[in-house]
Amino acid sequence: MTGLLIEPQLITRDDLEAAARVLAPVAVRTPLLPADPVSELVGGPVWIKPEMLQRGGAFKFRGAYNFLTRMDPAVRARGVVAPSSGNHAQAVALAAKLYGVPATVVMPTTVTAAKRNGAERLGARVVLAGKTTADRMSRAEELVRDEGLTLVPPYDHPMIIAGQGTVGLEIAADLPSVEAVLVPVGGGGFSAGVSAAIKLSLPNARVIGVEPTGAPKLSRARAAGHPVKLEHTGGLADGLLAVQIGQLTFAHHQRYIDDVITVDDDALRGAMRLLLDRLKLVVEPSGAITVAALLERKFIPRGPTVAVLSGGNIEWDGLCELLGE
Repeated sequence: MTGLLIEPQLITRDDLEAAARVLAPVAVRTPLLPADPVSELVGGPVWIKPEMLQRGGAFKFRGAYNFLTRMDPAVRARGVVAPSSGNHAQAVALAAKLYGVPATVVMPTTVTAAKRNGAERLGARVVLAGKTTADRMSRAEELVRDEGLTLVPPYDHPMIIAGQGTVGLEIAADLPSVEAVLVPVGGGGFSAGVSAAIKLSLPNARVIGVEPTGAPKLSRARAAGHPVKLEHTGGLADGLLAVQIGQLTFAHHQRYIDDVITVDDDALRGAMRLLLDRLKLVVEPSGAITVAALLERKFIPRGPTVAVLSGGNIEWDGLCELLGE
């Protein structure tokens, strides 16, 4: 029989709990912090999940380490390669370092100094390739063919999704009364994993995806009913500028995400400044997008609401430039 669509296999509660066990000895169980300054401004109770405090400076370590752990040791020893705008590169570099295996990361020619330097400090070989997700993936696939490396996908893989989803398990455990969780959307691995974990733990909680106006790949996909490749993306949130949502991640979004909203660059700057000034947290633009959505009233919290801050990989000069210092 031909012409039948195969339904993607979504991760399960068992997958999430297995990832949590893998990560328990090595990952930071980031706290859930009351965000009183944000709550005062938006008129509802807000907590933040600060994944910039994770090893490698972002949530990405969770998925990368889970993926490497599941690899055959002999294959893993030959080395891994990761296409990334920055945070996935650092996560794979760190996971590979912990396992004592070589890592190569393929980053855009426009990569920030903080993200490139971070990967190099962790021992990764950095290869630069173009400016788009497709450029990086193409070069990474060449390295797989030429050097026998194993590709560690940035988002569209069940082990990556399950690892990232442990953030959602922690939120559900720490705040069982949560009514809404806001999570950034890039290629979709993080938002897929967190939304699955929240819905499988607390079915009545809402999950809201937040993406930049310059890269509305999930908004377009939901409107079309399938992933849509954007002609171009742009904006400050460099970690969220994928041109297309993943096939597997989109299937999770369709099942578990209640709504998706977009935020512009000016709102990101305001959120970064508030987080620094009032909460003493350094957050990169991609990481601040959930708080930006709240400050812009794109989502009005009615009950306990969690804004996930996905990362903080920004250097001093870049921070000053963005905030106008």
